[in-house]
Order: sequence, then C-alpha cells, then structure tokens
Amino acid sequence: MSNDKLDLMDAISMLAREKDINEGVLVDTIEEALKVAYRRNNKVSNTNLNLTAHLSKKEGAKLYARKTVAEVVEEPDLQISRDEALKIRSDYQIGDIVEIDVTPADFGRVAAQTAKQMLVQRIREAERGKIYDEYIEKENEILTAIVQRVEPKAVYVELGRTEGVMEAGEFMPGEEYRDDDHIKVYVLKVHRSGPESSRNPQVYVSRIHPGLVKRLFEMEVPEIATGLVQIKSIAREAGSRTKIAVYSVDPMIDPVGACVGPRGSRVENVVKELKNEKIDIIKWSSDPAEFVANALNPAHVVSVFISEGEKICRVVVPDTQLSLAIGKEGQNARLAAKLTGWKIDIKSETQVAELMREQGINMDDIAMEEPQTDAEYEEFSSYMPPENLDV
Repeated sequence: MSNDKLDLMDAISMLAREKDINEGVLVDTIEEALKVAYRRNNKVSNTNLNLTAHLSKKEGAKLYARKTVAEVVEEPDLQISRDEALKIRSDYQIGDIVEIDVTPADFGRVAAQTAKQMLVQRIREAERGKIYDEYIEKENEILTAIVQRVEPKAVYVELGRTEGVMEAGEFMPGEEYRDDDHIKVYVLKVHRSGPESSRNPQVYVSRIHPGLVKRLFEMEVPEIATGLVQIKSIAREAGSRTKIAVYSVDPMIDPVGACVGPRGSRVENVVKELKNEKIDIIKWSSDPAEFVANALNPAHVVSVFISEGEKICRVVVPDTQLSLAIGKEGQNARLAAKLTGWKIDIKSETQVAELMREQGINMDDIAMEEPQTDAEYEEFSSYMPPENLDV
C-alpha cells in the first residue's frame, strides 16, 4: 500500500479533527475537486460527462467516467459499446452502467492544487456555518462585547468568534463609545453570509432594545431567573427612563422588592449598566384600573375610569400631582400607556370638577371607583440614581 495513499486519508482525518469539521464533508470536497481538475486538465467541455471520484486508503484518489452500455454509441463521452464493455467485465448488458478508470498518471499535482483551493473555501464555509449556528441561538439574549471601532453610523464590537455591529439607530442616546470599552449588548438578529462571501455571519446588536433591560434583570434577580417573579411588560425610552411591570406567582414574594434587592443593590446594578437610566418598577395587576394607577408612579392617583370599548383610562389626580403624573414632556404618561397598553387621559381634580359643572353634573351623584389606598401605593417602587431624583 502506498504511503501517499495513507498520508492523504490521514491528512484528511487530521484536518477534520483540527477544524472540527465532518470528515465526510472534506472527502466530498476533495472528490469534487478531482472532477474539476480532470475537466480542466483534459479540456473537457461536455458538461454532461458523468464523472465520479473515490477516495480510500486502499486506492488513494481515483477518478471514473460512468458510461451507459449501448447498442449504438451516439455520445462517446456518455456511452460505451457492449463489445468494449465486455472487455472490462463479461456480464455487462445493454443499459448497464460501466465505471471506467480515467485517472491520469500525472493527475496528483493538478488535482492537489485544485483540491487545496476548494478545501480552503469549504473549510471557511464550514467555519462560518458553525459561527452562524452558535450565534443564531443567542438571538434575543445579551452578550458582553468589546468595542473595536467607532464610526458615525455604526459601532463594531467583538463578540468572541465574530464581530457584531450596532447601527446608529441602536445607540443609547447620550452614551459615548470608545475602543476597548466593555458593554452589554442585546442580540437583535443574525444574518448568514452568502456562499461567495468571505465574511462571517453578521450579528446585529442594540443598546436601546427593551429586551436588554429584561435580560439584565434576569441576571440580577434570582426570582426572575427561576420564574417565581415574572416580567409582564416593559416600556423604555433608552437613556432616559424605563418602566417595568412585575408579578409574583408566589403570594409570599414581593415582586417589586425582589427586583429592587437588598438596599437597592439589584436594580442599582442594572441602572449602572444603563448609565444611570431611571427605572420604575411597577407591580402588575390584572385589574386595568389598578395597573394604570400603579404605572403612573410616582404620581398619586385619586380615581380611574375605564372605557373598555375604547380601551381608554381616564385618570384623576390631585392638582399638585398633575405635572408629576404627566411627566417632563409627557414622558411619564407616555411610558405608562406603553406599559399597560391603554390610552391614558389625565385630569386634575379641579379640571374634572370644572368639566362636570360645565355639563351640569353633580360630582356626588357619580359612582367613582374607590381611590387607591396608601398601602396599595407602597406596593410599587421607583428607583433613580441618587444624584438625579427629579422627574
């Protein structure tokens, strides 16, 4: 047995192990390369020529032309006469397929060069495929990234085995990125590169997606990771403020307290990662009126009127709480509406009283919902960085 034949198969096995690629894929690639090299070396223009290649430790690299046994040969590249076929084997019949050894004596050098080129390409494709498979499973997860370069329209980050891109629309407002910064990013999507591309799969990441906040809380709060506390909804204006609604499946666990953590340590870690973005942790309720009232934290709510058909909540707050309920540039009300999924119309007690007088309605005759109690309002919490407590 030739050492060259053994060396070829051993080299394939070694390469497969080194690159963690299926050995069969490499064998298929080399066999395809042998057929390509034969066509080039012999200037074969007939694309219908049926070639097959075999690699084995016993015979090394062999190339065969597959021809059909015919009574009359009309296409010599595809057919062989029965007389010629019988010289190869005595039992061939019309219609049988004959494999004819067409391996040239000097085939090795040309085939090796072609095989090398195709192997390099196939190995790169296989490696890109593995990277894609690895990162497609990380969609909607967070990763620690290292900033590689900053451009006006994108920030490129290292994610381990590949590069991620954060487009300008995914930058957190007011946040500056510098080379070698370590940041947490949310994986939006992973695009597979085309077969002709030399690039790895493209991983798109974000710093503004609400999912980033959700995953950070899952990392910080064991009760969320185990499912005892659930995140029901998140409304976020990145870099400024986030409202997160939480619920406990165990009545003995305070969902808000679990998220805040001892001395505020858990939520503080999230806030630090988000560069002091304010976070309101709200207790979720299946009662829309209660949920909307909670969502308007830190404002105190007097009453909530529900219009199921229009999905509108009309909220009454004390005169002194109106600006707090609405928030700077309407942010508090806007986030509350996103969090709850309800349109929210906020009025002060004086505004409601004036409206009732204009319509000739006696306030005492209206059955309003019971005001939320102080105890109920203690069930939610708002965390802000100590140096910036204003709304």
